[in-house]
Amino acid sequence: MDNILKGRVFLLGDNVDTDQILPGYAMSFSEDELGRYALAGSELNNFAEKVQPGDFIVAGRNFGCGSSREQAPLALKNAGIAAIVAVSYAMIFRRNAINIGLPVLCGDLVNNIKEGDLVEIAIPGGRIFVPAQDVNYKLEPLSKSAWDTIQAGGLINKVKKILADRGASD
Repeated sequence: MDNILKGRVFLLGDNVDTDQILPGYAMSFSEDELGRYALAGSELNNFAEKVQPGDFIVAGRNFGCGSSREQAPLALKNAGIAAIVAVSYAMIFRRNAINIGLPVLCGDLVNNIKEGDLVEIAIPGGRIFVPAQDVNYKLEPLSKSAWDTIQAGGLINKVKKILADRGASD
């Protein structure tokens, strides 16, 4: 994974729950189809048609609250979201996102960035650059463990690599 990600911003507010991220009716679809239903329950109309690979979500407090729906971060990743920046996350959502290799960074940027802004996010160092403003904003850097998991493409890949390094067979 490149340490500098570039994309457009989609803005969301506080308390975006997992039912907004992936509505219950979409839970019966295959993993490959989940991206088509990402944020279908949110205020972002037609998100799945607008999002492009590499785009970002910038949100307020308590992103991913609600159920422990593992498919919610997967839907965002499959839709093309490269990273999420929020003030705070529901703990289980954050863990599920990292486990599938989706970077989730902390920063209070909702009032500093506009919908559609092109930005660059430096991972794991914790910086977001907004070229239109010529401004860098500081983000909380990822822990080494979280960064290692994201670089591996998720927890399963990380564990496979650890086992392979130890000489364990498949």
